[in-house]
Amino acid sequence: MSPEARGTGALSLAALLGLWAVAALLTGDAMILPAPWELVAPLLQEVRSGELPRHLGATLGRVIAAFLLAMSIGVALGLVMGRSARADRWLDPWLVVFLNLPALVVIVLCYLWIGLTEVAAILAVSLNKIPNVATVLREGARALSPDLDAMARVYAMPARTRLRHVILPQLAPYIAGAARSGVALIWKIVLVVEFLGRSNGIGFQIHMYFQLFDVAMVLVYALSFIAVMLVVEWRILQPWERRVRRWRAA
Repeated sequence: MSPEARGTGALSLAALLGLWAVAALLTGDAMILPAPWELVAPLLQEVRSGELPRHLGATLGRVIAAFLLAMSIGVALGLVMGRSARADRWLDPWLVVFLNLPALVVIVLCYLWIGLTEVAAILAVSLNKIPNVATVLREGARALSPDLDAMARVYAMPARTRLRHVILPQLAPYIAGAARSGVALIWKIVLVVEFLGRSNGIGFQIHMYFQLFDVAMVLVYALSFIAVMLVVEWRILQPWERRVRRWRAA
């Protein structure tokens, strides 16, 4: 990210904090909307007690597991559907159904069928994301260059070599785009999964403090995880996406 972009981003976040501070002052009640500086003490207390790192780690573990599962299955499914018209005709109705199936329904059904387990939680999150990844990758597979495909056939490239050197470089921007949108969606669904049926994690803590009507602690846990996701977005996903798009500009 360029210094100008970093400066603009920092200025934008500062403006958001300023609006928050003004809204808190206008509200005049810390129990309804605490000011940003009023969260510092409870944040430090949760960090020192070890509660915040413990729950943050649990949520991150679920996000990573669900992300890897959803991306692996979604990329493979999208590639098959984009390359095979017959597979696309068979699987497209399934894709439409799962794209329009509410996330809450999937979560509840997984808990009812499998139980309040870690497997059910990760599976529920993955099932909500796989259709989105498959849709993006299907469009990417349809956009593959027929000239490069013909070249690979002329040179009799093995399937693995063709996949690595011809197909995946062309799909990389689509995979990166699906990954960026995937992380944003997955961590939100993970919080719902934890809210409904787990005994740890950021969502579980938000649920607990929601029952106590403790707005400050809800904001502490929510904003701590948002901060982690912003770091992941700015330091990992955005640089990766810019890198895989360079060949198109070359």
